[in-house]
Amino acid sequence: MNPAVPLSRTTDVQSKPWIKWVIAMTVALGALLEMIDTTIVNVALADMQASLGATLSEIGWVITSYSIANVIVLPLSAWLGDRFGKKRYFVFSLAAFTAASVLCGLANSLPLLIFARVLQGLGGGGLLAKAQAILFETFPKHEHGKAQALFGVGVIAGP
Repeated sequence: MNPAVPLSRTTDVQSKPWIKWVIAMTVALGALLEMIDTTIVNVALADMQASLGATLSEIGWVITSYSIANVIVLPLSAWLGDRFGKKRYFVFSLAAFTAASVLCGLANSLPLLIFARVLQGLGGGGLLAKAQAILFETFPKHEHGKAQALFGVGVIAGP
């Protein structure tokens, strides 16, 4: 038994092998959301620029703000996962990402949209790294390839 894995989760996965695949699908879907969101605004930039009355350089901050926030959180995600627990941090990141996505949809000004994208990037930054850490923790070493293959399909299908 891996000492880093809580006993209850190890016992659950051993007694109910299907649980690990539910966990894999869950973290893959979270990562898929993050991957989609990285590029999805590209399609709507021209419409957002027109409806918000922004210049080309101003609307570029919609993409840049997300990327910067995402890059800031990525190196911290290992520490945050260790400090608060991988599952707890992943769920928090997913909730923050979702709430920020709603705020993006409700934004009626460029500053609010950029602020929401920063929050979205902060939430999304924890999704990819923690998803893989959770997979490695959940699956035995001899099944890491299968788990990563499933995860990879989600990531590739996203963008």
